[in-house]
Amino acid sequence: MALRADGWGGHRSVSNRSKGRDSSMMQLYLIGLSAGFATALLYASVASGSLLSVVLFYLAPLPILIAALGWSHWAALIAVVVASVSLAALFGAFFFIAFLLGVGLPAWWLGYLALLARPAATAPGGLEWYPVGHLVLWAAIISALIVTAVMINFGADEESFRASLRRGLERMFSPSERSASGPAAPVPRPELSPLIELMIVALPPAAAVLTTVTGVANLWLAKCIVKVSGRLRRPLPDLAAMQFPAAAPAITALAIAAWFLPGLPGTVGSVFSASLLTAYAILGFAVLHAMTRGRGGRPFVLSGIYVAVIVFAWPALLMSLLGLADTAFDLRGRIDRKRNPPHSGT
Repeated sequence: MALRADGWGGHRSVSNRSKGRDSSMMQLYLIGLSAGFATALLYASVASGSLLSVVLFYLAPLPILIAALGWSHWAALIAVVVASVSLAALFGAFFFIAFLLGVGLPAWWLGYLALLARPAATAPGGLEWYPVGHLVLWAAIISALIVTAVMINFGADEESFRASLRRGLERMFSPSERSASGPAAPVPRPELSPLIELMIVALPPAAAVLTTVTGVANLWLAKCIVKVSGRLRRPLPDLAAMQFPAAAPAITALAIAAWFLPGLPGTVGSVFSASLLTAYAILGFAVLHAMTRGRGGRPFVLSGIYVAVIVFAWPALLMSLLGLADTAFDLRGRIDRKRNPPHSGT
């Protein structure tokens, strides 16, 4: 297993090579080409406008992550280049930039981080891998940056952003009438104005939540697929022991404080707050898994909470609070010490 130095946080990027079975550059190119074309097809499927195409669109990072986790971040980078060039050739420069910044480079970066490791004598296999909690936090921050970039594309200030989003929502919900003198125009529906105004406020943070969840889900799916293929070098982490970096609470507090600012900075703050609170909800589930270990009826409790979050959504906020409480009061550590009290020497 080869180690490549990069100096980032003391870790090194671990390529997917075993002794006596070095992956050739030709194999990396072929994997990168295949993953790139698959990603381009998934991303371009949104042009069809069907409901299934939306699901395929959000799965666009998956082939890049599979290439990264199964082979190396170089294969993933080749996939990003191939997909970007293909989309540019078919749809133009806008698709090229949108894909590169919104899907390609973020997926490559997460795959790169997932392969970081450093030697550690006490760790299984002699390697300490990049913490899974850091990956979740990176996914949240990247998702917030993507949504913010989309917002700026709608308008560089609060007024223009809201006006552009309002026009788009009115076209979506209003029927069109074709006139003899010009193209079809949306018919105003005053009764929908309150709903549209609510959606203007709710859409940015909702988009941040969805992007964060799909980013983490794609990384998890890629890990499962590569695990089945037998190419996953990184051992499966204990998700119940997931920890966030020490700076996470300060970053989250700054985002929540920015949420109360007027204008576009406040909207950007809501986006970052939503993404980071989603990350803390994931941490809350990790805490819940740790707290219910060894308890009777654990599968029913966990499945019930998962279903409640999926159906009603708002219980996710409770999971965020649980994750924040664990960060502040070390709930898992307290429970572990209570279950396994230290034995004093005699």
